[in-house]
Amino acid sequence: MGKIRVGVIGVGNCFAGLAQGIEVYKRNNIKKLGLMHETIGGYGIEDLEFVCAFDVGENKVGRPLNEAIFSDPNYVDWVDSVSNCTSRKVKESPILDGVGIYVASMIKPIDQTKTEEELEKEAIEEIQATGTKVLINYLPVGSQKAVEFWAKIALKTKCAFINCMPVFIASNKEWLKKFEDAKLPIVGDDVKGVIGATITHRTLAKLCVDRGATIDRTYQINVGGNTDFANMLERERLESKKISKTESVQSQIPLKQRLNDKDIYIGPSDFIPFLGNTKLAFIRIEGRMFANIPYNMEIRLDVDDKANSGGVAIDAIRCAQLALDNGVSGNLKYVSAYLMKHPMEQMGDEDAREKLDEWIAKLTK
Repeated sequence: MGKIRVGVIGVGNCFAGLAQGIEVYKRNNIKKLGLMHETIGGYGIEDLEFVCAFDVGENKVGRPLNEAIFSDPNYVDWVDSVSNCTSRKVKESPILDGVGIYVASMIKPIDQTKTEEELEKEAIEEIQATGTKVLINYLPVGSQKAVEFWAKIALKTKCAFINCMPVFIASNKEWLKKFEDAKLPIVGDDVKGVIGATITHRTLAKLCVDRGATIDRTYQINVGGNTDFANMLERERLESKKISKTESVQSQIPLKQRLNDKDIYIGPSDFIPFLGNTKLAFIRIEGRMFANIPYNMEIRLDVDDKANSGGVAIDAIRCAQLALDNGVSGNLKYVSAYLMKHPMEQMGDEDAREKLDEWIAKLTK
C-alpha cells in the first residue's frame, strides 16, 4: 500500500502523543490493544510517516521534527526517540491568531519577520518537496485565521485536510464546497477522544434517552494542565469549542427534549499546571424516569488527554488516505461523524461506527 505521508500543523502535545504512541506499538507488538481499527484500507499504524511540520515556537522552528516533539512545553514522554518523524527541520508558520495571551510565555513564539505571503510560499514548497498527501491541524482553540490559512494551503497543495480543533471548516458549507470543487477529502471538526469527556457524556445522554428517561439538567466540567487548558483560560477563544462540545451532547437528545441553555453547561473550566496531560472530567446528569421519579448520576473521568486524541487521529489519517486512493472527495461523512465532535451531520456513535466500517470495507481493495 505504500506509506501515508503526513504534514503536521502544530508540533504540540497532541502530535507528540500521536507520534510517540505509534512508536510504542512498534516496539512492544501490542497492535490490537487500544486501537479502534488495527488496519484501515490495508494501512497499519506503522505506515504513517510524518514528513513535514510547521510551528511558531522558537524552540521548535528550525529543529528536526524528530527532536522538536520532545521540546517544552510538550509533556509526552512515552519513548525517548521516534522513527516515524522526519529529520527535516520544522518550518515557520504564520502566527496570526494562533497564540493566546495565557500560553505565549509557555510557547515563546518566534519573532516573526516574514510576511504571510512569504510563509505561504515556503509552506507550499515544503509540502510539495516532501510529497505530503495529508495535512493534520493541531492549532490551539480560537485560531480562526490561522486555521483558515492552512485550509487554503491544503487546497493549493492538493492535500487531504484533517481539522482536529473547533474552527468550523469541514462543517462549514462554504469551505466544504471549496474542498468538493478541488476534489479533495476533508475530515472535521474538533477531534473526539477514544474515551474522552464528551464521548462519555454523549453515551450517557443517549443511554438515558434510549431507556425512556428525561434529562432535565446536565453539566461537564473539565480541568487539565497542558497548554490546551492554559489557552482556554482566554474565554474569548472558547466560543466555537463550547458550541462543538454542547452540540455533540445535545445531538443525542430528541429535538423536542433538547435542553435550554441554562440547563446545560459543557466546557473547559480551569487550568491546573501540575496535572500536565492528565484531564479530569466531572459529569452530572439529572432527570426523571418512570412515574416521574427523579434520578441523577455523576462520573469522574481521569484520562491522558493525548492518548485520547492520538487514538482517534490515527484513524482519521488512514481514512483520509483511503479516500485519496479511491478518488473520494468532499466531506467524509461517516469518518467525521464517528471521529469528530462537530461534523457536518451528527449521528449516533453506534450508527456512525457501523456506517464507517461499511465505507472502509467498500473502498478496501
